[in-house]
Amino acid sequence: MEVQEEKEVDSAEKLTDEQIGVLKTSAGVKEMLGNVVITQALAQIDSSQDKMKALEKALLDPTFAKFMYQALDEVVPANPTRLYCARQGFHSIMSSLVPMVLEQSPRGERVFDIYSRLLKERIVFVHGPVNDDMASLVTAQLLFLESEDPEKDVYMYINSPGGIVSSGLAIYDTMQYIQPKVNTLCMGQAASMGSLLLAGGTPGCRSALPNSRIMIHQPSGGAQGMASDIAIQAEEIIKLRARLNALYASHTGKPIKVIEQAMDRDLFMDPREAQEFGIVDTIIANRKLTQSPGEQ
Repeated sequence: MEVQEEKEVDSAEKLTDEQIGVLKTSAGVKEMLGNVVITQALAQIDSSQDKMKALEKALLDPTFAKFMYQALDEVVPANPTRLYCARQGFHSIMSSLVPMVLEQSPRGERVFDIYSRLLKERIVFVHGPVNDDMASLVTAQLLFLESEDPEKDVYMYINSPGGIVSSGLAIYDTMQYIQPKVNTLCMGQAASMGSLLLAGGTPGCRSALPNSRIMIHQPSGGAQGMASDIAIQAEEIIKLRARLNALYASHTGKPIKVIEQAMDRDLFMDPREAQEFGIVDTIIANRKLTQSPGEQ
């Protein structure tokens, strides 16, 4: 049964203007759910502006989710397997939906996803766990912005629980490598490697929002295998801890002994405490207190 449904999904056709029109109605949603084609149809949609605008309007309509859940409830008795697939597709679509913005230019209208539009203002986001994929994206954006204008500041907004040390260090090293000043701002949280990226901004250009949280601690990890391999891994993580301690000491101005003691366990700080510790320079409650990216 599941194989048959997969074949049906694979044969999904592109979304037409008419299908987009009925997407906002409960009946139309139920019909699409019954065929389990919504995810695939969205993935195959033509990139024409008219269809993209219509689709965006439909998906961002506040009543859309309500219709979807009503339709899901009604489909349950009919086909539980299809319901599961449809529910997964719906959550995938809504969680990955990126707002689009329309920009007028002498040559006409252009549609950007919100992150690409903000990148034009030299704003880079470090949101979510730090991993290799994030490091690849962030370092590429930093290098691109440097090539665009090496004299103009870059603005990095951080909301991260931390993650892989090597990935975080790739971002950190790129921040130090490029010519532009890197203004860092913590929104939400900057924990673990996120706090190092926050502290690694250009001196005097590191800030936090009033209700953000900052956390520092020593690196953690695990090892398995032969005893000699475990010993090698243990030695490496000790070296890594010493290196991270040195970086924090460099950016905060604190003695190594103070850093080692502070990072022995999780140390949570509010913006004021982070400012006193030397991780941030200012606390920003209102944009009027700082210069906006477009003014530089």
